Amino acid sequence: GSGGFRKRKHDNFPHGQRREEKENVNPSSAMMMSFKSFQLELDTRHDKYERLVKLSRDITIESKRTIFLLHRFTSVPNGEEVLNESEVKLDAVRRKIKQVAQELIGEDMYQFHRAISPGLQEYVEAVSFQYFIKTRSLISVEEINKQLIFTAEDREETTNTTTNSHDKQPHTWSLKVTPVDYLLGVADLTGELMRLCISSVGNGDIDTPFELSQFLCQIYDGFTFIGNTGPYEVSKKLYTLKQSLAKVENACYTLKVRGSEIPKHMLADVFSTKTELIDQEEGLS
Repeated sequence: GSGGFRKRKHDNFPHGQRREEKENVNPSSAMMMSFKSFQLELDTRHDKYERLVKLSRDITIESKRTIFLLHRFTSVPNGEEVLNESEVKLDAVRRKIKQVAQELIGEDMYQFHRAISPGLQEYVEAVSFQYFIKTRSLISVEEINKQLIFTAEDREETTNTTTNSHDKQPHTWSLKVTPVDYLLGVADLTGELMRLCISSVGNGDIDTPFELSQFLCQIYDGFTFIGNTGPYEVSKKLYTLKQSLAKVENACYTLKVRGSEIPKHMLADVFSTKTELIDQEEGLS
């Protein structure tokens, strides 16, 4: 009648009959063995995916700490110590990336790309930031991938003296940063360069903002060539990149027009006020 509920198909069968059907299933049949192998393969893949997610999280954290350290470069008397310490931290990050490369031996990297992509993007941001501080230029994806080729001696050769010469060859692991991860890392780099501009102005450095402005203009021009033809994540980063460029250009304008009439220790306050106004205008628009 009205208001009743619809019975499912298997409700027409008694519970005892369904229990007997389960008991009659042969666990050693070819079909059951196939499903057990599928289960084992899926469990193994899921466990590997979770390990890669944890490694990517560690890579992200250590890369962020390296970036925070590099921001001290403009405020300490000896910047070489900061660069040396950042190199030690990046070596620790590469050891984590080596573990990722070992996990991906014999696997298709793109099946696990979503798990490791956030860490690789943050690593690209940290490495490119350090490279810019050293050389005032942008590191290439080829140079980044050269640093991600790892070699380790076989541990068994120290214990087994009867191994052949080909067994004593060092193992090699490598992990390549994809072009998309490289572009996303460079897009995030622009935000760190904008913060570097702020700290430089606060320290009375009036040359660095103009160098950063030219450098960011070149990066922005490169991203505009990609435009909407690239991946969605890249086009989404373009707006943030444009914001960072506008803030750096505003700092250069303040230094050029009002730099002579405002004391150096007050330039950072003026720049911060103008930056807040730009953010408010963009939020209204």
